[in-house]
Amino acid sequence: MQSTNQTTRKSFWAGWIITVLVVLLLIFDGMTKVLQLPFVMEATAKSGFPLHLIAPIGATLLVCTAIYLIPRTSILGAILLTGYLGGAVLANLRDGFPFFSIVLLPVYFGILVWAGVYLRDSRLRALIPLRG
Repeated sequence: MQSTNQTTRKSFWAGWIITVLVVLLLIFDGMTKVLQLPFVMEATAKSGFPLHLIAPIGATLLVCTAIYLIPRTSILGAILLTGYLGGAVLANLRDGFPFFSIVLLPVYFGILVWAGVYLRDSRLRALIPLRG
């Protein structure tokens, strides 16, 4: 019984460590868009997105990230971030970025988003058990 509790505790903290790292990067990305930093404006102009959409896209990312960070709504946040990151994959594909280096980067982030919430939420682990 004690070993299960120890494993649960380690999973919980590992999940929070992954979550914090992912959240810090997502907040950075969202803030660069909201603040409309020059390098973001330039990259967005090159990709063909209207410049007036940068701030709302960044705000959307920040709201989804906040929802993900709150324990009671973390699964909803993970679902919303999955949708957001799926849009990033599509945008990267459309822009012709190298598939394995740039296009898959949002997929890796999505995996980390779900790994973080999976490890820290016992309800999700009970719903989707991984068996060895």
